[in-house]
Amino acid sequence: MSIKGETVCTGRCYCGARTFTTTQAPQTVAYCHCDDCRRATGGPVAAFAAFEEQAVTFTPDEGRKAAVNPGVTRTFCADCGSSLTGRYDYLPGQVYISLGVVDQADDFAPRIHTHESERLTWLHIDDDLERVATSGRATIADPSKQ
Repeated sequence: MSIKGETVCTGRCYCGARTFTTTQAPQTVAYCHCDDCRRATGGPVAAFAAFEEQAVTFTPDEGRKAAVNPGVTRTFCADCGSSLTGRYDYLPGQVYISLGVVDQADDFAPRIHTHESERLTWLHIDDDLERVATSGRATIADPSKQ
C-alpha cells in the first residue's frame, strides 16, 4: 500500500519528452492480442498496465491523441511516436499505459490475455494465465476477479 501522494510508478517515452508518475500501483496488467493494439504499439502482442485516471500525472502532457476506432482513444509522444496510453469507453475511469514505457515493468507481470481469438498463430506465450477470446472487460474492469 502506498502513502497518499507518494510516487509508485514512473515512466517515459523513447525520447524522454513525455514522462509520467502514478500514486497507485496498477489495477491490472493485461496482454492484448487484438489487431488494433498490435498496430498501435508495433508489436506482435501489446501489454498494458491499467491505472485509475486520477492517479496518473503526465509531464508536460499525455502527447498526441488518435481515435481511429469508435470508443478508443490512444496517445503517442508527438516527438518520437512512442505508444503511451489507451482509453476505452467501456472501461471508464481507467487509463491503460503501454507496459514498454513503464520503468518498473518488471514488477508488473500481466494477469490475463485478452482478444486471444486474434492472437497471431505463430505467437506462443507459455503461461497459465486466463485467456479470453474477446476484450475481457468484465475481468479487467474489476481487478478482484483476477
